[in-house]
Amino acid sequence: MGRYILKRLGQTAVVILILSFLVFMLVSMLPGDPVYAMLGGEISQETYQRWYQALNLDKPIIVRYFLWLWDAIRLDFGVSASYHMPVVDVLAERIPTTLYFSLLSFVISIPIGILLGILSAIHRGKKTDTIVTMTANITCCLPQFWLSVLFLYIFSMKLGWLPAFGFTSPTVDFVKSMKQTIMPLTCLTLGGIASIARQTRSSMLEVIRQDYVRTARSKGLAEKRVVYLHALKNALIPVITLMGLRLGMLIGGSVFVESVFNIPGVGTLFVKGIQAQDIPLIQACVLMIAFVSSAVNVITDIVYAVVDPRIRLD
Repeated sequence: MGRYILKRLGQTAVVILILSFLVFMLVSMLPGDPVYAMLGGEISQETYQRWYQALNLDKPIIVRYFLWLWDAIRLDFGVSASYHMPVVDVLAERIPTTLYFSLLSFVISIPIGILLGILSAIHRGKKTDTIVTMTANITCCLPQFWLSVLFLYIFSMKLGWLPAFGFTSPTVDFVKSMKQTIMPLTCLTLGGIASIARQTRSSMLEVIRQDYVRTARSKGLAEKRVVYLHALKNALIPVITLMGLRLGMLIGGSVFVESVFNIPGVGTLFVKGIQAQDIPLIQACVLMIAFVSSAVNVITDIVYAVVDPRIRLD
């Protein structure tokens, strides 16, 4: 198992290195002068020169990349032109909020999605299956930004039940935090529940037809034991893949929900960085999202090996 983990970590390190190079090159190829793009055209020559040298624009692009990579390894992404403070400090303020919503949505969607998928599979062709499948199919087709705007219109503008924007930490004001959390969390969670339910149903239908499941039933084992102990464990491999992808998307891709509800997370920070062409901030956000996605993939691979030991031999 240790060898398998080391192998996956080595592969992930190579992936992150390649991604860091692509991120740096893509940002470097943005049209226009980076300094004027960040600070505007009405800056003094002295300010221009200071930022020009701070971004290492006076050096060849390959040298700039390795200098940036070395600083990034030390968590030094430079100073944000938009916020006038170190980028790592700006990220440190926003990451906890994004993690709060992402992990909470992930934890809620997994058990509900798996349970609905199991119920749909074992009641195939019946009313329960029809309701779960139809609801999941419809929910998967609804974009997050559309759901966010719909919820905002109904529950905030029309009914006035919930606040329209902002986020307060639960440690500061628990009641207010819960009210601000309900709508964005629901928008983030519904799609996960639907996709996990569909995948679980599909995997369970394939597994419960296998010979070992029929053998377990013929031995007189209780149906719950057959489903949850024998069938579910082998049906989880594709579900784990989807769960890993889902977590990576939640942490790196909650831009629409954060923007609609004006939540101070990494998503809104990334959008503001692009709008202001804040190069250090953009590079740091993209690299952080790539790193988190790669780390989630490693965790997913390790869970694979725990669920199915045969994978360790690959």
